[in-house]
Amino acid sequence: MRIKPVRERNPVAVSIAGLLVLSLLGLAAYRADALPFIGGGTTYTADFSESAGLTDGDEVRIAGVKVGEVTGVSLDGAKVKVDFKVKDAWIGNSSTVGIAIKTLLGDKYLAVDPLGNAPQDPGSRITRSRTTSPYDVTQAFNGLGETIGEIDTDQLARSFETISETFKDSPPDVRSAANGLSALSKTVSERDAQLATLLKGSKQLTRTLAGKKSSFETLLEDGNLLLGEIQARRDSIHLLLTGTRNLGTQLTGLVEDNNKQLKPTLDSLGRVTTVLVKNRKSLDKVLSLAGTYNRLVGNTLGNGRWFDNYVCGVVPKSYLPAGTLPADDCMPPKQGGR
Repeated sequence: MRIKPVRERNPVAVSIAGLLVLSLLGLAAYRADALPFIGGGTTYTADFSESAGLTDGDEVRIAGVKVGEVTGVSLDGAKVKVDFKVKDAWIGNSSTVGIAIKTLLGDKYLAVDPLGNAPQDPGSRITRSRTTSPYDVTQAFNGLGETIGEIDTDQLARSFETISETFKDSPPDVRSAANGLSALSKTVSERDAQLATLLKGSKQLTRTLAGKKSSFETLLEDGNLLLGEIQARRDSIHLLLTGTRNLGTQLTGLVEDNNKQLKPTLDSLGRVTTVLVKNRKSLDKVLSLAGTYNRLVGNTLGNGRWFDNYVCGVVPKSYLPAGTLPADDCMPPKQGGR
């Protein structure tokens, strides 16, 4: 059977086939991480009672190690369906999944505890009995800050006062409870402005912290690195301190062992030093005279293998011509140390 060359085929059909192939290749490249043979991971689904601020792209961790990410958060009836993808990690059929708080600023991540004696079926959902959601304090404060301004505290105080008046003839326990509610309403009414200011400031603080999220994250990450490095160096620091302590013990023993031999030597050295201090003036004089002596000896022997000196007074005065006698009558120079 002869195969028809491409140039002999219908160019419209060839173009359509080429465009279709290119489209399929582009789609495959765009969704390459979802292809099982490339190793994009396994996708699981879990049901939660609430999302608690979890969003797409948040981390999935097992024992604190990132093993995947959240791929979808959607409402499914009265439940919240969370899809997450895990790569190179085992998920058991009794695994529990919880939404945990990552930072003080409200970031979340999905914490998985891999339990069970068989792998979890990716097509079967993880039920709400095996999932947990945290209580978001930040969102609670934000909601309270937005709601407190809509409460009519004066009207609330009058309502509690009316209740107290109505139950004034009731038994003591009921009357005490009504009086307590009245006192509470008055306190809330009197502190209305202060409470509103406090909650407004809390809301502003939350916004400021959210704006500085990257700085806080960097600070916390650097702190984690520092603690990790200290923990890694813990054994080295321990060995250093132990070695220093052992060195001190050895030096103490060395001093104690040689105390008998060193003490007489040190005593003798002390006596020699005392004698030298007492004769310091004599030693200074000897050293100053030694300078002159050394200079004269150097002048005498510094010209070679002979003595170069001036001798005076060898010939008697009567044999010398008149006018040739020295002015100082051959007296030796004075010793002054110079």
